[in-house]
Amino acid sequence: MIEILHTSLAFVVAIALLIAVHEYGHFSMARRLGIKVEKFSIGFGPALFSWRSRDGEVLYVIAAIPLGGYVKMLGENPDEQEGDVQARLSEEDRARAFNNQPVWKRAAVAVAGPAYNFLFAIGAYMVVGWMGQSVLPTIIGDIAPASIAERAGLQVEDRIVAVGNKQVHSWQQMEERLKHYIGASVELQVKRGERLLVIPLELPVPKKDPLLLDVADQVLGFNPGLIVRVDEVMEGSSAQRFGLRKGDVIKQINGWDVSNVSQFIERVKAKGGQPVTLVIQRDQTLLQLKVIPSPDQNKQGRLGIRLASQSKHGTEEYRMSWLEGMGYGFVRTWEMTGLTLGVFGKMVTSAIPADNLGGPIAIAQLAGKTADMGLVYFLGFLALISVNLGVLNLLPIPILDGGLLVYLGLEKLRGKPLSPRILEMTQMAGLVLIVSLMVFAFYNDLSR
Repeated sequence: MIEILHTSLAFVVAIALLIAVHEYGHFSMARRLGIKVEKFSIGFGPALFSWRSRDGEVLYVIAAIPLGGYVKMLGENPDEQEGDVQARLSEEDRARAFNNQPVWKRAAVAVAGPAYNFLFAIGAYMVVGWMGQSVLPTIIGDIAPASIAERAGLQVEDRIVAVGNKQVHSWQQMEERLKHYIGASVELQVKRGERLLVIPLELPVPKKDPLLLDVADQVLGFNPGLIVRVDEVMEGSSAQRFGLRKGDVIKQINGWDVSNVSQFIERVKAKGGQPVTLVIQRDQTLLQLKVIPSPDQNKQGRLGIRLASQSKHGTEEYRMSWLEGMGYGFVRTWEMTGLTLGVFGKMVTSAIPADNLGGPIAIAQLAGKTADMGLVYFLGFLALISVNLGVLNLLPIPILDGGLLVYLGLEKLRGKPLSPRILEMTQMAGLVLIVSLMVFAFYNDLSR
């Protein structure tokens, strides 16, 4: 119960903060440009707290449901743009109404919300760099026999210091860099003892999308040599029935050494309803267990355990200088923006299955986990979600900021705005699309 409350609180804080940042972008730009703002609300539903701005014009609201927010500007909604409604406004209000502003002012207000999300991400990533992170070092712990890595001459205990002439300080950094070279060649700078070596590699195109793979392990055949441990055994699961316990270290499955979580999961998935032999270490004793993974609806094996992994080489603290941290904020935000756009595009083209789309439950779980890990990890999570919000809102879908930019572009081309009726119909279609995506993402969460 306490864990659920902690996860829920972290989720609410994250969503409320990031939506406040987004909406404040719209709000501040509208006020600067002289557009009349009637209401600025964080959350939906009944107001918990409300107060007026000093000039009495804006009603600020903290509402009961902190899962959204909005800025209400005069003349923003299609039903306020009808002739009779406009005629009832004072001359001053008509001059300040959103719909009566030049295209560039309305476009600036639309862009400001996502822009503030990107600015928040830049600042958060800077702080993450300055505070320092515990990272997995780029030291090779295990190399698969006959793999690309072995043929290229990589060895256990090699430390990879650069990929394609760009320095890497963590396994995650290295992995992200390798993804850029799928289907091409790249040179790794490797420190072996006191020597610095350059090792060329050819990265073939895998069957799966690289975004869904650990390229180092699943394409090249090397990994940090992870110790895979049972972190939780589900009640009534096949793992519990066959004797697996929390804390067991999984050493082998059917004679194969287990050096990472994804490798183990794939081997279990392939054995739904079939016996597999596990070698585990319990305390100081090696045991051999025969277990039968339960088949799911897709006939894939499930043991009913949660796994944790730990590097043989532990973690290292990596903290950036002030200048390096500033650069990291911009570069990391740019990289995450490109990655988010790439994932969206590949989901649309089905290159990545849509069941990878996460919803509120997945976000809440990640919020809770990162909050548990500490401020620096929670900030990194906030930056990532902020980038996603910025990109999502710029998509050309009616009711989103990107949809408004499309309307404004058409207005500029036509020389006159679209009719309120067309705006209302297209916004309803956009609302249906967004709600459908939210329901689908929620369904994915429940399926997991």
